[in-house]
Amino acid sequence: MGLGNILFGRKKLSGAKLDKLFALPSAAVTMDVELGLRTDGVAAVVFKPLSAGDFMRAEQEIDELLGVAARDSGSEVRRREDSFGFQWLVVRDKDLEDMVTSVHLVSSELEARGFGEQVLVALFRFKARNEDRPVYLVYGYKTGTFWPFIPTGEDQKRDNPEELRLKNELEKELPMEPQLERWLGLYDAPLD
Repeated sequence: MGLGNILFGRKKLSGAKLDKLFALPSAAVTMDVELGLRTDGVAAVVFKPLSAGDFMRAEQEIDELLGVAARDSGSEVRRREDSFGFQWLVVRDKDLEDMVTSVHLVSSELEARGFGEQVLVALFRFKARNEDRPVYLVYGYKTGTFWPFIPTGEDQKRDNPEELRLKNELEKELPMEPQLERWLGLYDAPLD
């Protein structure tokens, strides 16, 4: 990208990097045995809203996509919107491998239908064996990396020491985001 594009705001977003999602099921054994984390049976693909002109076309295509994903994977897939207007395609499946496959299918279909630049992250919710609070792994589509997100339950605070510990434990299993400032927190995710 040239300097002129940067100065005049003509920046093209990169497409989604999908294939590194499949590292998650192979890391599940380590997550369960060594870290006490098991899937909570829910994940989501998050994408940014479209312009008003594209929204009408997208609305029908996304509904078709949800039908395709549910039929092909056996997962339950529903659409939600958060308070900022971001779209969440929520996937429910008790089997982590099937859920990751469904998330990949949803992401691939969004990209194939021309919405790849809008796909932002996938969010996977886990349960810790000895705690009530959820533990999330976030997958950044633009970087093809994961990072942990552990909200404390207090007003938009997170457990940074535990997140760093999980990063250190999982970096041999998963491509982890090395730049901590990119570790986006997804508070109030409409997963339920």
